[in-house]
Amino acid sequence: MATIDTYDALVLGSGEAGKSMAWYLGGAGKRVAVVEQRYVGGSCPNIACLPSKNIVHGASIAHTVATSEALGTRVTRSVSMREIQARKRTMVEGLVQTHLSKFAASGCELLMGRGRFIDERTIEVALNGGETRTLRGDQVFLDVGAFARLPALPGLVESGPLTHVELLDLDTVPEHLLILGGSYVGLELAQAMRRLGSRVTVCERVERLLPGEDPDIAGGIRDLLHDEGVDVITSADVELVSGRSGDDVALRAMIRGTEKIIEGSHLLVALGKAPNTNGIGLERAGIKLTPSGYVSVNDRLETTTPGVWAMGDCAGSPAFTHMAFDDFRIVRDNLRGGQRSTTGRQVPFCLFIEPELARVGLNELDAKRQGVPYRLAELPVSSILRTRTTGETRGKLKALIGEDDRILGLTAFCPRAGELLPPVQIAMRMQLPYHAIEELVVAHPTYAEGLVSLFSNIQPLRPDMS
Repeated sequence: MATIDTYDALVLGSGEAGKSMAWYLGGAGKRVAVVEQRYVGGSCPNIACLPSKNIVHGASIAHTVATSEALGTRVTRSVSMREIQARKRTMVEGLVQTHLSKFAASGCELLMGRGRFIDERTIEVALNGGETRTLRGDQVFLDVGAFARLPALPGLVESGPLTHVELLDLDTVPEHLLILGGSYVGLELAQAMRRLGSRVTVCERVERLLPGEDPDIAGGIRDLLHDEGVDVITSADVELVSGRSGDDVALRAMIRGTEKIIEGSHLLVALGKAPNTNGIGLERAGIKLTPSGYVSVNDRLETTTPGVWAMGDCAGSPAFTHMAFDDFRIVRDNLRGGQRSTTGRQVPFCLFIEPELARVGLNELDAKRQGVPYRLAELPVSSILRTRTTGETRGKLKALIGEDDRILGLTAFCPRAGELLPPVQIAMRMQLPYHAIEELVVAHPTYAEGLVSLFSNIQPLRPDMS
């Protein structure tokens, strides 16, 4: 019988929540083992958030150069995808080394290999070097993440499509990139690759982009992409994929009753994610899944097995790194005797196109769907004087105010939109009236001045208009 190594805590997966838990427990003197199959630190620093924003920034610089003449500067434009990728890879290597240093400093044992449960709180690890170890933990924390989902579409697998992982590692710019799905990932990469020199076509199945956002915001983003040369096709029900991504690939789609063939050189699939819960022996540990394949957890992120928690994407939490970090904080605080819950927490997000789209709380669609009366505040971005100095006047701000003067939500489609969320989040969390922001003295000229102007422009109460 294999020797079982016993630990105070086992962490399966080194993503945002898992590594944070490991560093916390290790720093507190616990004996901790972390099992990671491939990406030290999880997807965010390796293949997702930070690499994508690195490429997006490179594309932003290329766009600035391409449009610099309007600002009085003439620059010769030449994009080197190899150099952009080299910068990204250097960043990733540095982030991995930072993670390794933190694991070492916290005293955690990092095992590179694939782990699967063979019994309750017991994991067998097939190490990448070929050996096998068996580990048991008094406590076990799951943070195994999710992977890009490929639908059961005829010809799709055979076409060798790209996911965001492969696209973010290309050393050449695709001649004509087809993107299946108008997700956040799809739209960020659509704008970025267009700015780097690709022709780009986005195929979205529903009738408009971003159906969860207000129509004026979603329409503004479609207009933005159109103006930059991205072709967006909505109501596109793709029935067949043919050819080979990287060479010649084609989508056969029904678009409002008419069949159309959409051709390109590369195909990116951006249709969301599925949890990495198959094949890791959860049933042997008594850990149940939801019908969608996520680990079943309560509002304290406890699984159906005592002493086992799940966090991040695999637990069905909102699929953002910052929400995974909050998962860690909830579990950590409850281990200390707290009573924290995932119920009712804020879920801010930012879509990193230019200008950015950021939101927290309700938008008009949500309020109408839920029957929540509200007052609306709107402000065109051109009213923020800082944007007149930069020429970035596209977009708008929207806020919903409740009957009691508290802020129900903010939507910002503007430059630096993500940076505008925190003061509004603080006001919402502390249940302050909107006057708390309206009466701020904000430095001039800054983008944040727009919040003062926005909350000075409240319209009459709007009842449920669903």
